[in-house]
Amino acid sequence: MALKKITTPKGSIINSGNGKAELTWNQNFAAKRNAQFSRKQMFVDSEVLRRCSPRVPFQTGMLEKSGKLGTDVGSGEVDYIAPYAAMQYYGTADTRPYDANRGAHWFERMKVAEKEDILRGADKI
Repeated sequence: MALKKITTPKGSIINSGNGKAELTWNQNFAAKRNAQFSRKQMFVDSEVLRRCSPRVPFQTGMLEKSGKLGTDVGSGEVDYIAPYAAMQYYGTADTRPYDANRGAHWFERMKVAEKEDILRGADKI
């Protein structure tokens, strides 16, 4: 006898002559996954800010603070909102005489050095 499949928005029921199988959708699945993704994104954003901090050029500290002020943690986007941030990021040297770790392209340099640690931390959530 052929299988008869009945599909509903909440799952599927499969009937055959020998028995019946029912597949049901967990109604809390989407909410739980979205909450988990949100927690992971908040972790990643805050870690990016924290780990970029020692690489951001520093004179008065406002460039670093502009990253904290311009970023909505959990949005997936880290923004340094100081008017001169783009010039510092793209238009200057990758190191500074006062600190070889600070300089342009701070996010790219942080990503190369610490991406795996951030991903491992996010996987623990």
